[in-house]
Amino acid sequence: MAKWGEGDPRWIVEERPDATNVNNWHWTEKNASPWSQDRIRELFKDIAVKTNAADLKITEVENIEGEASANNRKGKLIFFYEWDLVLKWKGSIKESDRQYTGKIKIPNLSEENEVSELDIQVSVETDDEVGSRLKQIMMKDGKELVRSQLSKYIAGLKEEFSKGMILPKKGEVKPDSVKILASGFNRKLNMEPVVNSGKEIGQKIETCTIKQTQKFQCTAQEFYDALTRLELVTAFTRGDVQLDLSKGGKFSLFGGNIIGIFDELVPAKRIVQQWRYKQWPEGHYSIVTININQKDDHTEVVLEQIGVPKSEMDITKENWQRYYWDAMKQTFGFGAFFT
Repeated sequence: MAKWGEGDPRWIVEERPDATNVNNWHWTEKNASPWSQDRIRELFKDIAVKTNAADLKITEVENIEGEASANNRKGKLIFFYEWDLVLKWKGSIKESDRQYTGKIKIPNLSEENEVSELDIQVSVETDDEVGSRLKQIMMKDGKELVRSQLSKYIAGLKEEFSKGMILPKKGEVKPDSVKILASGFNRKLNMEPVVNSGKEIGQKIETCTIKQTQKFQCTAQEFYDALTRLELVTAFTRGDVQLDLSKGGKFSLFGGNIIGIFDELVPAKRIVQQWRYKQWPEGHYSIVTININQKDDHTEVVLEQIGVPKSEMDITKENWQRYYWDAMKQTFGFGAFFT
Protein backbone atom coordinates (compact mmCIF):
# COMPACT_ATOMS: atom_id res chain seq x y z
CA MET A 1 0.00 0.00 0.00
CA ALA A 2 1.36 3.39 -0.92
CA LYS A 3 1.93 5.87 1.92
CA TRP A 4 1.78 9.60 2.28
CA GLY A 5 5.21 11.07 1.49
CA GLU A 6 7.61 12.02 3.20
CA GLY A 7 -7.15 24.95 23.79
CA ASP A 8 -9.51 23.27 25.24
CA PRO A 9 -8.54 21.02 28.19
CA ARG A 10 -8.46 17.28 27.75
CA TRP A 11 -11.05 15.08 29.42
CA ILE A 12 -9.10 14.81 32.65
CA VAL A 13 -10.62 13.27 35.77
CA GLU A 14 -9.26 13.36 39.28
CA GLU A 15 -7.58 10.20 40.53
CA ARG A 16 -9.70 9.01 43.44
CA PRO A 17 -9.41 6.08 45.83
CA ASP A 18 -13.00 5.06 45.17
CA ALA A 19 -12.04 4.26 41.53
CA THR A 20 -14.62 6.54 39.92
CA ASN A 21 -12.60 6.39 36.71
CA VAL A 22 -14.35 3.11 35.91
CA ASN A 23 -12.24 0.70 33.84
CA ASN A 24 -9.75 3.55 33.30
CA TRP A 25 -12.09 5.00 30.65
CA HIS A 26 -10.97 8.59 30.93
CA TRP A 27 -7.62 10.21 30.17
CA THR A 28 -5.99 10.88 33.54
CA GLU A 29 -2.85 12.95 33.89
CA LYS A 30 -0.35 13.18 36.73
CA ASN A 31 2.17 16.01 36.89
CA ALA A 32 5.63 14.44 37.10
CA SER A 33 7.66 17.67 37.02
CA PRO A 34 8.33 18.18 40.76
CA TRP A 35 9.14 14.49 41.28
CA SER A 36 11.39 14.53 38.19
CA GLN A 37 13.36 17.57 39.34
CA ASP A 38 13.97 16.05 42.77
CA ARG A 39 14.95 12.69 41.28
CA ILE A 40 17.34 14.17 38.73
CA ARG A 41 19.02 16.34 41.37
CA GLU A 42 19.40 13.27 43.59
CA LEU A 43 20.92 11.20 40.79
CA PHE A 44 23.61 13.81 40.06
CA LYS A 45 24.55 14.79 43.62
CA ASP A 46 28.26 14.10 44.29
CA ILE A 47 28.73 11.01 42.12
CA ALA A 48 32.21 9.84 41.21
CA VAL A 49 33.30 9.12 37.65
CA LYS A 50 35.15 5.83 37.50
CA THR A 51 38.49 6.35 35.76
CA ASN A 52 42.11 5.47 36.54
CA ALA A 53 43.53 8.66 35.07
CA ALA A 54 41.87 11.28 37.28
CA ASP A 55 39.71 12.01 40.28
CA LEU A 56 36.46 13.27 38.76
CA LYS A 57 33.06 13.93 40.26
CA ILE A 58 29.73 15.30 39.04
CA THR A 59 28.83 17.59 41.95
CA GLU A 60 25.30 18.86 41.31
CA VAL A 61 22.61 19.99 38.91
CA GLU A 62 23.13 23.66 38.20
CA ASN A 63 20.02 24.18 36.08
CA ILE A 64 16.99 22.14 35.11
CA GLU A 65 14.24 23.37 32.81
CA GLY A 66 11.31 21.49 31.32
CA GLU A 67 8.35 19.38 32.33
CA ALA A 68 7.12 15.81 32.62
CA SER A 69 3.80 14.02 33.00
CA ALA A 70 2.41 10.51 33.14
CA ASN A 71 -0.90 9.74 31.48
CA ASN A 72 -3.29 6.83 31.75
CA ARG A 73 -5.78 5.91 29.04
CA LYS A 74 -7.69 2.67 29.50
CA GLY A 75 -4.87 0.90 31.29
CA LYS A 76 -2.12 2.18 28.98
CA LEU A 77 0.55 4.51 30.40
CA ILE A 78 1.96 7.22 28.14
CA PHE A 79 4.83 9.42 29.29
CA PHE A 80 5.78 12.91 28.16
CA TYR A 81 9.02 14.50 29.38
CA GLU A 82 11.33 17.15 28.02
CA TRP A 83 14.30 18.50 29.98
CA ASP A 84 17.29 20.76 29.42
CA LEU A 85 19.94 20.04 32.05
CA VAL A 86 23.20 21.68 33.11
CA LEU A 87 25.43 19.70 35.50
CA LYS A 88 28.59 20.84 37.32
CA TRP A 89 31.71 18.73 37.63
CA LYS A 90 35.14 19.03 39.21
CA GLY A 91 38.32 17.01 39.23
CA SER A 92 42.07 16.73 39.13
CA ILE A 93 44.71 14.61 37.49
CA LYS A 94 46.04 11.81 39.70
CA GLU A 95 48.85 12.93 42.03
CA SER A 96 47.94 16.60 41.54
CA ASP A 97 46.15 18.90 43.96
CA ARG A 98 45.00 21.42 41.36
CA GLN A 99 41.24 21.33 40.93
CA TYR A 100 39.47 22.02 37.65
CA THR A 101 35.76 22.66 37.17
CA GLY A 102 33.40 22.42 34.23
CA LYS A 103 29.86 21.81 33.06
CA ILE A 104 27.88 19.11 31.28
CA LYS A 105 24.90 20.16 29.17
CA ILE A 106 22.08 17.83 28.11
CA PRO A 107 19.73 19.97 25.96
CA ASN A 108 17.32 17.35 24.70
CA LEU A 109 16.31 14.73 27.24
CA SER A 110 12.88 13.61 26.02
CA GLU A 111 10.94 10.51 25.06
CA GLU A 112 11.71 11.42 21.46
CA ASN A 113 15.38 10.50 21.89
CA GLU A 114 16.98 7.30 23.09
CA VAL A 115 19.39 7.84 26.00
CA SER A 116 22.18 6.37 23.87
CA GLU A 117 21.58 9.09 21.25
CA LEU A 118 21.53 12.12 23.57
CA ASP A 119 23.69 15.13 22.74
CA ILE A 120 25.88 15.45 25.85
CA GLN A 121 28.21 18.46 25.79
CA VAL A 122 31.22 18.77 28.13
CA SER A 123 33.14 21.98 28.85
CA VAL A 124 35.96 22.97 31.22
CA GLU A 125 36.41 26.38 32.83
CA THR A 126 40.21 26.50 32.43
CA ASP A 127 41.06 25.02 29.06
CA ASP A 128 44.82 24.59 29.47
CA GLU A 129 46.69 21.37 28.76
CA VAL A 130 45.56 19.63 31.97
CA GLY A 131 42.05 21.05 31.73
CA SER A 132 41.74 19.83 28.16
CA ARG A 133 42.91 16.37 29.25
CA LEU A 134 40.32 16.25 32.04
CA LYS A 135 37.64 17.35 29.61
CA GLN A 136 38.53 14.46 27.28
CA ILE A 137 38.39 11.99 30.17
CA MET A 138 35.01 13.35 31.20
CA MET A 139 33.75 13.07 27.62
CA LYS A 140 34.86 9.44 27.48
CA ASP A 141 33.95 8.12 30.94
CA GLY A 142 31.63 10.80 32.30
CA LYS A 143 29.16 10.56 29.43
CA GLU A 144 28.54 6.90 30.18
CA LEU A 145 27.82 7.74 33.81
CA VAL A 146 25.40 10.48 32.73
CA ARG A 147 23.56 8.09 30.42
CA SER A 148 23.35 5.50 33.18
CA GLN A 149 21.88 7.99 35.66
CA LEU A 150 19.37 9.31 33.13
CA SER A 151 18.26 5.75 32.40
CA LYS A 152 17.57 5.37 36.13
CA TYR A 153 15.41 8.51 36.04
CA ILE A 154 13.37 7.26 33.09
CA ALA A 155 12.91 3.83 34.66
CA GLY A 156 11.80 5.44 37.91
CA LEU A 157 9.32 7.68 36.07
CA LYS A 158 7.73 4.67 34.38
CA GLU A 159 7.80 2.28 37.32
CA GLU A 160 8.00 4.17 40.62
CA PHE A 161 6.23 7.46 39.93
CA SER A 162 3.37 5.91 37.95
CA LYS A 163 2.37 3.43 40.66
CA GLY A 164 -1.32 3.70 41.40
CA MET A 165 -2.22 5.41 38.13
CA ILE A 166 -3.90 2.30 36.75
CA LEU A 167 -7.10 2.13 38.76
CA PRO A 168 -8.46 -1.37 39.40
CA LYS A 169 -11.13 -2.70 37.11
CA LYS A 170 -14.16 -4.06 38.81
CA GLY A 171 -13.08 -7.05 40.86
CA GLU A 172 -9.54 -7.41 39.51
CA VAL A 173 -6.05 -6.03 39.72
CA LYS A 174 -3.43 -7.53 37.44
CA PRO A 175 -0.24 -5.46 37.53
CA ASP A 176 1.52 -7.77 35.10
CA SER A 177 -1.09 -7.06 32.45
CA VAL A 178 -0.46 -3.30 32.36
CA LYS A 179 1.35 -2.11 29.25
CA ILE A 180 3.75 0.82 29.51
CA LEU A 181 4.06 2.86 26.35
CA ALA A 182 6.18 5.73 25.17
CA SER A 183 4.44 8.45 23.25
CA GLY A 184 5.88 7.14 20.01
CA PHE A 185 7.75 10.36 19.18
CA ASN A 186 10.87 8.45 18.23
CA ARG A 187 9.06 6.16 15.79
CA LYS A 188 9.40 7.98 12.49
CA LEU A 189 6.95 7.15 9.74
CA ASN A 190 8.62 6.15 6.50
CA MET A 191 6.01 7.68 4.24
CA GLU A 192 6.24 7.10 0.53
CA PRO A 193 4.78 9.69 -1.84
CA VAL A 194 1.86 9.00 -4.09
CA VAL A 195 2.31 9.80 -7.76
CA ASN A 196 1.83 13.44 -8.71
CA SER A 197 -0.87 13.93 -11.31
CA GLY A 198 1.29 16.51 -13.05
CA LYS A 199 -1.55 19.02 -13.24
CA GLU A 200 -0.80 22.59 -12.22
CA ILE A 201 -2.83 25.62 -11.22
CA GLY A 202 -5.31 26.64 -13.89
CA GLN A 203 -5.93 23.15 -15.16
CA LYS A 204 -9.22 21.44 -14.40
CA ILE A 205 -8.85 18.70 -11.79
CA GLU A 206 -11.33 15.86 -11.65
CA THR A 207 -12.27 15.46 -7.98
CA CYS A 208 -14.39 13.25 -5.78
CA THR A 209 -15.77 13.13 -2.24
CA ILE A 210 -14.71 10.75 0.50
CA LYS A 211 -17.05 9.79 3.35
CA GLN A 212 -16.05 7.68 6.32
CA THR A 213 -17.73 6.76 9.61
CA GLN A 214 -15.68 5.56 12.57
CA LYS A 215 -16.47 4.52 16.14
CA PHE A 216 -14.12 5.35 19.02
CA GLN A 217 -14.18 4.21 22.63
CA CYS A 218 -13.78 7.68 24.11
CA THR A 219 -15.78 10.80 24.78
CA ALA A 220 -16.40 13.43 22.11
CA GLN A 221 -14.16 15.87 23.97
CA GLU A 222 -11.32 13.34 24.14
CA PHE A 223 -11.51 12.78 20.40
CA TYR A 224 -11.62 16.51 19.68
CA ASP A 225 -8.60 17.06 21.95
CA ALA A 226 -6.64 14.30 20.20
CA LEU A 227 -6.94 16.26 16.93
CA THR A 228 -6.34 19.73 18.37
CA ARG A 229 -3.85 19.51 21.26
CA LEU A 230 -0.26 19.76 20.06
CA GLU A 231 1.17 17.09 22.37
CA LEU A 232 -1.58 14.61 21.49
CA VAL A 233 -1.37 15.21 17.73
CA THR A 234 2.39 14.77 17.97
CA ALA A 235 1.88 11.50 19.86
CA PHE A 236 -0.26 9.76 17.25
CA THR A 237 1.38 11.24 14.12
CA ARG A 238 4.86 10.45 15.48
CA GLY A 239 6.54 13.36 13.75
CA ASP A 240 6.94 17.12 13.65
CA VAL A 241 3.69 19.04 14.11
CA GLN A 242 2.79 22.72 13.77
CA LEU A 243 -0.62 23.74 15.05
CA ASP A 244 -2.30 27.15 15.33
CA LEU A 245 -5.63 26.31 16.93
CA SER A 246 -7.76 29.25 15.78
CA LYS A 247 -10.07 30.09 12.91
CA GLY A 248 -7.74 30.76 10.00
CA GLY A 249 -4.87 29.11 11.87
CA LYS A 250 -2.52 26.88 9.92
CA PHE A 251 -1.42 23.31 10.63
CA SER A 252 1.34 21.07 9.32
CA LEU A 253 1.62 17.32 9.94
CA PHE A 254 3.94 14.47 8.94
CA GLY A 255 6.93 16.72 8.35
CA GLY A 256 4.97 19.17 6.21
CA ASN A 257 3.44 16.58 3.91
CA ILE A 258 -0.06 17.41 5.11
CA ILE A 259 -0.84 21.12 5.51
CA GLY A 260 -4.00 23.12 5.90
CA ILE A 261 -6.06 25.87 7.53
CA PHE A 262 -8.72 25.62 10.22
CA ASP A 263 -12.06 27.03 9.03
CA GLU A 264 -14.22 26.02 12.00
CA LEU A 265 -13.54 24.62 15.47
CA VAL A 266 -16.43 23.60 17.72
CA PRO A 267 -15.13 21.73 20.79
CA ALA A 268 -16.44 18.17 21.03
CA LYS A 269 -18.66 18.78 17.98
CA ARG A 270 -16.98 19.64 14.68
CA ILE A 271 -13.72 20.46 12.92
CA VAL A 272 -13.67 21.98 9.42
CA GLN A 273 -10.38 22.53 7.62
CA GLN A 274 -8.82 23.21 4.26
CA TRP A 275 -6.54 20.20 3.76
CA ARG A 276 -3.98 19.22 1.15
CA TYR A 277 -1.23 16.72 0.56
CA LYS A 278 1.91 18.31 -0.87
CA GLN A 279 1.98 15.96 -3.88
CA TRP A 280 -1.36 17.31 -5.07
CA PRO A 281 -1.43 19.93 -7.84
CA GLU A 282 -0.08 23.20 -6.54
CA GLY A 283 -2.59 25.32 -4.67
CA HIS A 284 -5.31 22.66 -4.62
CA TYR A 285 -7.06 22.13 -1.26
CA SER A 286 -9.86 19.79 -0.26
CA ILE A 287 -12.41 20.64 2.42
CA VAL A 288 -12.49 18.23 5.36
CA THR A 289 -15.43 18.24 7.76
CA ILE A 290 -15.23 16.02 10.84
CA ASN A 291 -18.49 15.75 12.79
CA ILE A 292 -18.12 14.29 16.30
CA ASN A 293 -21.20 12.67 17.84
CA GLN A 294 -21.07 11.28 21.36
CA LYS A 295 -23.28 8.23 21.95
CA ASP A 296 -24.10 6.39 25.16
CA ASP A 297 -21.07 4.10 25.08
CA HIS A 298 -18.86 5.44 22.29
CA THR A 299 -18.24 8.39 19.99
CA GLU A 300 -19.20 8.28 16.32
CA VAL A 301 -17.05 10.31 13.93
CA VAL A 302 -18.20 11.16 10.41
CA LEU A 303 -15.63 12.49 7.97
CA GLU A 304 -16.50 14.12 4.67
CA GLN A 305 -13.71 15.29 2.39
CA ILE A 306 -14.75 17.27 -0.68
CA GLY A 307 -12.38 18.00 -3.57
CA VAL A 308 -10.00 15.03 -3.44
CA PRO A 309 -8.23 14.51 -6.78
CA LYS A 310 -9.94 11.43 -8.21
CA SER A 311 -6.63 9.70 -8.92
CA GLU A 312 -5.80 9.96 -5.21
CA MET A 313 -9.13 8.77 -3.80
CA ASP A 314 -8.22 5.20 -2.83
CA ILE A 315 -4.86 6.06 -1.32
CA THR A 316 -6.31 9.00 0.62
CA LYS A 317 -9.02 6.78 2.11
CA GLU A 318 -6.45 4.17 3.11
CA ASN A 319 -4.20 6.77 4.69
CA TRP A 320 -6.98 8.32 6.75
CA GLN A 321 -7.56 4.86 8.12
CA ARG A 322 -3.92 4.02 8.73
CA TYR A 323 -2.34 7.29 9.83
CA TYR A 324 -5.29 8.88 11.61
CA TRP A 325 -7.91 6.43 12.88
CA ASP A 326 -5.77 3.36 13.53
CA ALA A 327 -2.91 5.47 14.89
CA MET A 328 -5.24 7.26 17.33
CA LYS A 329 -6.72 3.99 18.52
CA GLN A 330 -3.30 2.49 19.02
CA THR A 331 -1.79 5.48 20.79
CA PHE A 332 -4.67 6.46 23.06
CA GLY A 333 -6.64 3.24 23.42
CA PHE A 334 -9.67 4.65 21.61
CA GLY A 335 -10.49 1.24 20.14
CA ALA A 336 -8.89 -2.13 19.57
CA PHE A 337 -5.26 -1.83 20.66
CA PHE A 338 -2.91 -3.31 18.06
CA THR A 339 0.28 -5.00 19.21
